[in-house]
Amino acid sequence: MSRQISSLLAIAAVCVTLAPAPAFAQAPKKTPVDCEQVKCIALTFDDGPGQYAGTLLDTLKKYHAKATFFLEGQYVKSRPAYVKRMAAEGHELGNHSYSHPDFTKSEAGTIRNEIKKTQDAVKKAAGVEPKLLRPPYGLADLQVSDIAAEFGMPMILWTAGSEDWSSKNVQAIQKKTLEVAKPNGIILMHDWVKQTVDGMPALIKTLQNKGYHLVTVSDIIKDENLEPGDVFPRPAGWEN
Repeated sequence: MSRQISSLLAIAAVCVTLAPAPAFAQAPKKTPVDCEQVKCIALTFDDGPGQYAGTLLDTLKKYHAKATFFLEGQYVKSRPAYVKRMAAEGHELGNHSYSHPDFTKSEAGTIRNEIKKTQDAVKKAAGVEPKLLRPPYGLADLQVSDIAAEFGMPMILWTAGSEDWSSKNVQAIQKKTLEVAKPNGIILMHDWVKQTVDGMPALIKTLQNKGYHLVTVSDIIKDENLEPGDVFPRPAGWEN
C-alpha cells in the first residue's frame, strides 16, 4: 500500500487517569493465529496504562486473550510495572504520544519529541519498542505521516469504537462493542474506564462464544503490507 495522506483523520479518542501493577518477566511463546482461517478481532486500549490495567490484564490472562495497548509515555513513566507486565504476557504495545496533544496542531519538533519520549519510556519499562503509532484523537495530516515514516511506524486507527469514554456504563459498552464487532475488526476502548474493565469478562466470553479469537493489531494487519507512515484502516472516502 502506498502512503496517501490527503486529509485529516477525524475520529475521537480521549485521555486518562492511572496507577501501578506487578512486574513479570519474559513473554510467553505466542501460538500464531491465522486470521484468514479463523475469526479475529483486536481490542485496543488507549491512553494507558490506566489505573484498572492490572485487573484488565488478569481478565485477559484468564481467558487467554491478547490485546493491544496504545500507551501514553507520561503514564508509562509513572507506571512502568504495568507496561512490563503487558509485554511479558504477550500483549502488543503501541505509541499514543507522550502527553496526548493534537498532532495536527503541533510543530514537527513537538511531534517527534512526543513519539521519541514514548518510545524511550516503553523500551525502558518493557525492553521493547512500539512498532505502531496511534496519533492522539485519531488525527493526522501529511506532516504527521512523514514523521511516523521517520520512525518506521504505520498509523493504526480503528474500525469502530466502544464509546466507553462517553457512556461509562457496563451494559452500554458491551452492547456497542458487540454491535460493531466484525472479523478483523479493531475496536477502540480505554483501560482507564472502570466500566470497560468491569464488563470485560462477560464481553470476552461472549466474543469467544461467537467464534472470535482475541488477537493483537499486528495479527490483524500482517497481510496488509503497510509501509511506515501508512494509515489503517483508512477513513471512508480516501483513494485506493
